[in-house]
Amino acid sequence: MDIALIAVGKTATGYVREGIEEYLKRLKHYIPFTMETVPDVRGGKLSEEQQKRLEGERILSLIRPADRVVLLDERGAEYTSEKFAERIQKDMASGLKRLVFVIGGPYGFSPEVYGRADGKLSLSKMTLNHEMVRMFFVEQVYRAMTILRGEPYHHR
Repeated sequence: MDIALIAVGKTATGYVREGIEEYLKRLKHYIPFTMETVPDVRGGKLSEEQQKRLEGERILSLIRPADRVVLLDERGAEYTSEKFAERIQKDMASGLKRLVFVIGGPYGFSPEVYGRADGKLSLSKMTLNHEMVRMFFVEQVYRAMTILRGEPYHHR
């Protein structure tokens, strides 16, 4: 199984980008993982709804019909790191080819993206910076892989 992360907007902050790159490098030893960036639609005279729709079209263009799509959303399910690892293990065991997680733009997702989603995941009840969410998420996927292999990265 491959895991993909689709995120709206680039990661501009250097230390966040470095953190993401570190965990992407570590993940290579466990599972194919890709991160794709969709350009954000800032400024101009677009309404929030127009912005979400345009970003949504770009997100949906990267999703394949057979993908399992999980949105990182404040109203999503919350997991412990162990339960998240179990969820990924179930997807791996199911024969799924690609598991796709999506981080939206500042206004969230369009109705079309919500309609395509197979689930929603929340990393916290707090509102988090979109750049930081990327790093936290990639770290959690790495943590899940080490949990599944029984490696000592995660302390219980």
